[in-house]
Amino acid sequence: MKKFQIINGPNLNLLGKREPAVYGNTSFEAYLEVLRNRYPSCEIDCYQSNVEGELIDKIHETGFSYDGIILNAGAYTHTSVALHDAIKAVESPVVEVHISNVHTREEFRRHSMISAACKGVIAGFGLKSYELALVALIN
Repeated sequence: MKKFQIINGPNLNLLGKREPAVYGNTSFEAYLEVLRNRYPSCEIDCYQSNVEGELIDKIHETGFSYDGIILNAGAYTHTSVALHDAIKAVESPVVEVHISNVHTREEFRRHSMISAACKGVIAGFGLKSYELALVALIN
């Protein structure tokens, strides 16, 4: 059974409540249940933190033993050299994910500090972005 780690950054604990016009009305917990049911042959773990260092610790913890990491770093995407370095330090492939299309939003969201360290980037497909990343890592 392949193992995948989803890591969600700041404010993603508020999915379903936070800016529903941008992020939708579904909580991540509800979506995760759907994803796990759709891919029963995969172990899908999920972690969320609003703290940059805790995200780095989770990348270090899972980045040598999981088949892939799906990372939505939230606002840290645009600021964190430390996350970039953590991604480069591990063996597991990391796919950067965004629920919204960050390239159609504010100018500061259009640059990612982590993209160059990731295997790929998926943005703009709502919560389905996570499934697209999972399929890419499975294949």
